[in-house]
Amino acid sequence: MANEDDDDGEKSRSVHQQIANKPKTQILIGVPSYQEVLESSQTKSTPPSFFKPSQSFSQAFAFVKSSDVYSPPPPPSSSAASSSHPPGASQVPSSSQTFQSDGASSSSTSGSVPSNTTQTRNAILVSNRQKGNPLLKHIRNVKWVFSDIIPDYVLGQSSCALYLSLRYHLLHPDYLYFRIRELQKNFKLRVVLCHVDVEDTVKPLLEVTKTALLHDCTLLCAWSMTECARYLETIKVYENKPADLIQGQMDTDYLSRLNHSLTSIRHVNKSDVVTLGSTFGSLTHIMDASMEDLARCPGIGEREAVV
Repeated sequence: MANEDDDDGEKSRSVHQQIANKPKTQILIGVPSYQEVLESSQTKSTPPSFFKPSQSFSQAFAFVKSSDVYSPPPPPSSSAASSSHPPGASQVPSSSQTFQSDGASSSSTSGSVPSNTTQTRNAILVSNRQKGNPLLKHIRNVKWVFSDIIPDYVLGQSSCALYLSLRYHLLHPDYLYFRIRELQKNFKLRVVLCHVDVEDTVKPLLEVTKTALLHDCTLLCAWSMTECARYLETIKVYENKPADLIQGQMDTDYLSRLNHSLTSIRHVNKSDVVTLGSTFGSLTHIMDASMEDLARCPGIGEREAVV
C-alpha cells in the first residue's frame, strides 16, 4: 500500500511539473471600432416579416362565405337590372371597368388608366386592391377610376386615404402600420378612413388612433359605407378650394359688427343693442358710460348694466 501511494504521488508531481513548464498563452479581446459597428449595422438585413396582407377586400373576407351564418343574396330581377344599368354594364366593378360615374360605367378599357391624363385629373384614383369593396358602389357624386397606386385612394396631388375596417384590424393588428409605412413621405394629407363595423370599439379604436397619431395621419371614423363614401367625395371636391371657404362670414356694416360684439355678452339681446346704439352712438361711448346712464336706458336694468 505504501508503494502504491508513493507511485501516485510521483505521478501527481510529474503532472504539476508539466503544467508549470507549459508556456502560457495570452487571451486578447478585440474591441470593434465605430466604423466597423456602423458598417455591420448597415449591411444587416431586416428580418423577414410574417405578416402577409390580403391582396383585395374580397379575399380578406372570403371566409365569411363558408360560415353558417352566410346566405347568398337574391338574384336581381331582370326589370330592375335593365332599368338601373345599361346593357352590358355590371354592378360590381371588374378589371376591365376602369371608369365609373353615378354608379354606371362609361368606358371599358383593359388595365389601369395613367394618373396624368385629363380624364383622371378630376377623379378619385382607386387602388386595384380595393376591387370588391362595397364602398365603391356608394361613390356616386365624384368620378373614380382604378389605378396602380400605393394608397387605397388618391384624392389629390398631395392627399390620399387608407381604408381600414375595424373588424379587419382585429384580425390583422399590424396591417395599418405596414400600409402607412409604404406611404413614406409622399403625401401631405394622409387620411385613415376607419369603418367602425364592430360593437366593442374602445380597444381597437384606441390602437388605430395611436398608430395614426404617431405617423402623422388624420383619422376619420365612419359607421356606414355611405358615410365613408361621403368623406372621400368631400375631400376630393374641396381639393382646390381655399381654407377660408368654410370660415364664417361677418358683415362689414357697423351695426352688424356692433350687434355681433354686444350680443356675445350674457343677457344682452339684439333689441338692447339697438337701444344702446341709438342712445350713445358708438361702442366707445357705451364703454365710457356709467352704470346709472346704462340703467336709465329702456329695456336695460341694473342686471344688464352690471354685466
